[in-house]
Amino acid sequence: MITVPPGFGDALGDGAPAWVATLPALAEEVCARWDLVPDGEVLHGFVAVVLPVRRADGTPAVLKLTWRDEETEHEGLALRLWDGRGVVRLLDHDGERGALLLERLDPARTLEHAPIGVALDVIGGLLRDLRVPAPPEVRRAGVDDLAASAMASTVSKPLLDAAVAMARDLAADIGDTLVNGDLHYGNVLAGEREPWLMIDPKPRAGDPEFCLIPLLWNRFGELGGPAAMWRRFDALVDVAGLDAEKAHGWALARAVSAAFWALEAGLPDFGAMSGAVAGWLFAGRGRARGGAAPPTAD
Repeated sequence: MITVPPGFGDALGDGAPAWVATLPALAEEVCARWDLVPDGEVLHGFVAVVLPVRRADGTPAVLKLTWRDEETEHEGLALRLWDGRGVVRLLDHDGERGALLLERLDPARTLEHAPIGVALDVIGGLLRDLRVPAPPEVRRAGVDDLAASAMASTVSKPLLDAAVAMARDLAADIGDTLVNGDLHYGNVLAGEREPWLMIDPKPRAGDPEFCLIPLLWNRFGELGGPAAMWRRFDALVDVAGLDAEKAHGWALARAVSAAFWALEAGLPDFGAMSGAVAGWLFAGRGRARGGAAPPTAD
């Protein structure tokens, strides 16, 4: 039925090799149960394999088999609640097996390669429009305990103190919107039903502003410096109708958290990138409250 790509699942953690070994049989079982016919080569991301299929009536779709953890376990629930509005449509779902049947999009066309102005307008619109109450089983948005991080010495104390304070204050008054903690340009694909549709949500309950930081560090090479980052930040806040101060706070806290995680995970390039964004956000910490922006140059 399927051949699992070499190396897939190597970084997923305990139990992953055994789960990967079940995927060919699982794909065969689910295809038989949902009356699906394979229709292309297997694709994969970090936590899932995707098999193009056709339904009994000939409709193209994809079968996604995903590693189940706290980030992915409520993907089907979130897709059902968003109900195809700017998001890939969920056609069927088996939560126990981590199987999702989804409408087929074009994986070769993402916002990763669209002009940045187009990408910001599309994703800003998603942040504005995809606001439904989070169900109680979805975990709250937040960051790791920054003060307790073993890597706390890798950033300046003022930056760490600011991130800790912002994370604490935001968590104390967090909203209950269903949000995608991993919304970025590569996870918005071209479709036929709508021009662009979001895929692969990591559902959280919280503030829409929580989602902004991946949109700053993705396509990082196009920034060139802090002035371009702030232009991107402003465009997203404006299109999405975000609270600028709250967006700044979540972005700073998540950037520092990501820098710690990257160093612990042995990803120095991502650590340097997220650390740079954290530094730029810290330098402009009065800006989101209406204060003067610090001098910047690209």
